[in-house]
Amino acid sequence: MYKCFSLFILIFVSFSFANAEVANVFEFTNSELSKLEVRKVRGADNKTVYSVGVNEKGNFLKAIADNAASGLGKEININLNKTPFINITWKVEKDLPGIKENTKKGHDFAARVFVIKKTGATPLSNRAINYVFSSNNDVDFNSPSPYTKKSIDNVLATTKNDLNKWITVKANVKEDFKRFHNLDVNQLDGLAIMVDTDNSKLKAISYFQNIYFSAN
Repeated sequence: MYKCFSLFILIFVSFSFANAEVANVFEFTNSELSKLEVRKVRGADNKTVYSVGVNEKGNFLKAIADNAASGLGKEININLNKTPFINITWKVEKDLPGIKENTKKGHDFAARVFVIKKTGATPLSNRAINYVFSSNNDVDFNSPSPYTKKSIDNVLATTKNDLNKWITVKANVKEDFKRFHNLDVNQLDGLAIMVDTDNSKLKAISYFQNIYFSAN
């Protein structure tokens, strides 16, 4: 199945942060969650269950995927010349050990954040970078999705080091589009969150907090 932002292209809210040095993406409130489109991956038996909570650091999103795959998508306009760095705070409570994530049978991640650039008239022409919290590979491992070379999986965190810990990671999205897709991207067009276990038939539990773009 084609796990990319084209699955989440029906979107409710559009934000523009062109002049901001910090561009927040999600609020992680019940009100926001009710407005976002939850799209199940074609062929998946179940939807990932998303809910919101709060801790001492603020609001967060909790995701439970039990033989399930669905994501939350949002259309955004991020000026990558001003705020090229994506910052993600996340935690994987229950991971997916033993699967081969760069194969179709094992292409599941306990936590992933897609960044999307529209490069054509249809969603299938979009290019994506899939920043993942891997259960099996090391940080900096990357490979094309086994379903489409237009989406690159790039490991920013691994449960081999940080299972059940809140961690914050950062990546230069502008440089990554050049590195992985040979594209000079000035504006980002979309972002999606997904926790999926439909290929492995396993269960994952993850959390997301403070997803934003920054100048450095």
